[in-house]
Amino acid sequence: MVSRSEDRFEIAFFDVETTVPTRPGQGFTILEFGSILVCPRKLVELESYSTLVRPADLSSISSLSVRCNGITRDAVVSSPTFQEIADTVYDILHGRIWAGHNILRFDCARIREAFAHIGRPAPEPKGTIDSLALLTQRFGRRAGNMKMATLATYFGLGQQTHRSLDDVRMNLEVLKYCATVLFLESSLPDIFTENSWVSPNATTRSRSNGKSSAEKRGQPDPFDMGPLSIEVQKELNQPDTTMVEVPAPETPNSSSPAAASESCSSSVGFLQPDEVFIPSICASLAPLYRGSQRIKLLHKDVTLQLCCRHMKLRFGINTKFFDHAGRPRLNIVADASPNLCEVLDACDAIAQKLSVDSGSNSEWRPVVIRKEGFYNYATVRLHIQTAVCGDIAIYATEIYQKSLLAQSRG
Repeated sequence: MVSRSEDRFEIAFFDVETTVPTRPGQGFTILEFGSILVCPRKLVELESYSTLVRPADLSSISSLSVRCNGITRDAVVSSPTFQEIADTVYDILHGRIWAGHNILRFDCARIREAFAHIGRPAPEPKGTIDSLALLTQRFGRRAGNMKMATLATYFGLGQQTHRSLDDVRMNLEVLKYCATVLFLESSLPDIFTENSWVSPNATTRSRSNGKSSAEKRGQPDPFDMGPLSIEVQKELNQPDTTMVEVPAPETPNSSSPAAASESCSSSVGFLQPDEVFIPSICASLAPLYRGSQRIKLLHKDVTLQLCCRHMKLRFGINTKFFDHAGRPRLNIVADASPNLCEVLDACDAIAQKLSVDSGSNSEWRPVVIRKEGFYNYATVRLHIQTAVCGDIAIYATEIYQKSLLAQSRG
């Protein structure tokens, strides 16, 4: 499929379909890989490649997984393993610009995990375009939650099939449509704004400039957290005894189709603190990017992921800390239960020891915060990563407000 010339100018749009973990620590397994090579000058598809992938354990394809992407055990039983297609995948991706929707958080990680599993170095991009980050910044949230299915519906492109090759082609079409709309809006911004061609939800931000396009036009920014920050700050200044914890409503019947669809991106694979056996926690160094490393915590030899429900949170804008663009950071502090503190303290000690043993002399900040005189009232400050794509930075953690009536994302 792939040209082997030294000038690998094509953009490699790619997508993976995976199993959906159904038990703690199970992880994802690639079931399908699809890619198209696109000319960056004309935005036309030059070549394509797709294949189903047979996992080592066919039982990992659960009914939930089938509901998410339609790939059954029978469909992959005669397909090649990832090890058998690894050369082709490497040749497609290595040294090219990678592009896809939400690839920074999902697809890139799955590719690196798959290559690590077979003991081979993963391909590296010479650049990355995450259309989720790009369109959120440039196009704004006029299309709702900015998922591919929502964007496709917005532009009348049909339903997303959740199959790799279909999804990357839809991704390219969505980018073309968004680029066309933005080009038209930029040509006559006053007219298009006056006639409501520009959605009121279209806000753009960059790392080099903290001002949004809505602010430049003198329009109210629908994502302005200033008023909320003031209200939260008032509450933060009150004694803890005035704070009331409101439990989230119980989730509706999880066997419903809507719940099954939502489960595709839910917290499967996470452990409650009381499910963690502390002696089984260990830490290891894992490759991060271009030779850098990160500390990875494991529980019984699988990645440790914690889930805590109905926690009391305090949040607001913290003017003491700023992001790359000079904007104050969103500050979220959670009250930590004793069993959560026990797990986090153990993780802290294990990770710090590995850091010191690896030669690091960086200042170590404990995860659990305990103020003098309030040892039994521990808190945890959430450090929310940002996913960076060029000049664009978005939170790598999605925060939703669930409606009490419609259970819809806000």
